[in-house]
Amino acid sequence: MIRRTKIVATLGPACNNPKILERMILAGVDVVRINFSHGTREQHIEFAELTRALAKTAGRTVGVLADLQGPKIRVGRFEHGKIRLEVGDEFILDSYCELGNQERVGLDYKELPNDLESGAILMLDDGRIVLSVSAVRDHQVFCIVEQGGILSNNKGINRKGGGLGAPALTTKDLEDIKTAAELGADYLAVSFVRSGDDIRQARALMQEAGGKGMIMAKIERSEAILALDDILEASDAIMVARGDLAVEVGDAAVPALQKRMIRSARTNNKLVVTATQMMESMITNPIPTRAEVSDVANAVLDGTDAVMLSAESAAGEYPVEAVEAMARVCLEAEKEYLVSHDRRNITLTQVTIEEAIARATMFTASGLQIRAIAALTQSGITALLMSRRSSKVPIFALSPNEETRRRVTLFRGVYPVEFGEGLSDPEIILNLAEEELLNRGVVRNGDIMVMTIGEPVGKSGGTNTMKIIRVGEGKVRQGIEAT
Repeated sequence: MIRRTKIVATLGPACNNPKILERMILAGVDVVRINFSHGTREQHIEFAELTRALAKTAGRTVGVLADLQGPKIRVGRFEHGKIRLEVGDEFILDSYCELGNQERVGLDYKELPNDLESGAILMLDDGRIVLSVSAVRDHQVFCIVEQGGILSNNKGINRKGGGLGAPALTTKDLEDIKTAAELGADYLAVSFVRSGDDIRQARALMQEAGGKGMIMAKIERSEAILALDDILEASDAIMVARGDLAVEVGDAAVPALQKRMIRSARTNNKLVVTATQMMESMITNPIPTRAEVSDVANAVLDGTDAVMLSAESAAGEYPVEAVEAMARVCLEAEKEYLVSHDRRNITLTQVTIEEAIARATMFTASGLQIRAIAALTQSGITALLMSRRSSKVPIFALSPNEETRRRVTLFRGVYPVEFGEGLSDPEIILNLAEEELLNRGVVRNGDIMVMTIGEPVGKSGGTNTMKIIRVGEGKVRQGIEAT
């Protein structure tokens, strides 16, 4: 059984050994995430090159996701590394403080006092510590501890309900975008997005740097929920970044928001990744908890394109086992995944030729006993459109373009195949494509398969033909052509 849901694994110290990374790729990693919050430019480029080399050796295609750090608002450092705050303690967040103590700590985001007023609630260290703002004076935020605990160096700060004004792209991010373009990132994830304009800016900067990657918006601010439609319009993909989002909107609100975001992304022909603490216990344990298994399975049943491992693969003790466990859960959940109808009102949606072909293909796949779909593609657009419609029929994206093959690694139910370099005759291409899937064991003689192609051949975004073929007969049984 072929797994349709893709697995994203974060790279880090736990998998900087080529043998470990190779085992992770063989276990089922489809896309690697390079977290630009850690490491150097040289390390990021080295990781990308190593991943692609190992994937090629293993006969697989693995995409690269470059994840920008963004304006993570943090406290500064403490004189002794950490302090303990008790309920009722007075504590000061001081923009000018260089080294913190029991009374105060500095801020890496110096403008924080300008974003706050008396009564605001601050969540530190992912909500483990809660402060109530009692007063704001110049560069100082005076707080009362509502929920205590140990506060250590560089822990994050969120405002309950959102409202912090730090821009989505920092000076560091601007340089990191250039690095992402240099290493040929297939996806660029923008952190702490507030609006579609943040994505449009990132896309312009990526293109200016020569990058061709798709742009992913990480939804982790409450403002992003309100601006979701605009963000979806501007982006190619979204990430349900449940950690910071839960701190801002409350943990109880996240499951319903996750379902809404996945549904909205698919409806708008956008990709979606579900992330954060999916198998958190596997950082130190070789098997996941039952709750984690259910969490991953529910994301699959919701229709997510991919599920993501963070610290589990980057710094955990069992990175290979975490990938294996996630793959196992995805496969089981997919057995129960029901085919759903397109929820969009066709009369209100402008349909392109590519989308018409995609809809016709998936309708055919649901009505006939289709073994496989072969999408001969230059850009991957038709394969993406097909993947937005639920089906258990595998979609093989046959492309001579390496960038396209790496890009489709994130598309649910789509599998990249290197094919078609130098070919121009449609009939020859279709015959060879049939032979390719036959040789791979995807189809057998007598099976029915669907092929899509653009004529004339070689035009990006030009798919205009669907053909239904019985494998081995050497002729087209039926053709539907759009002109």
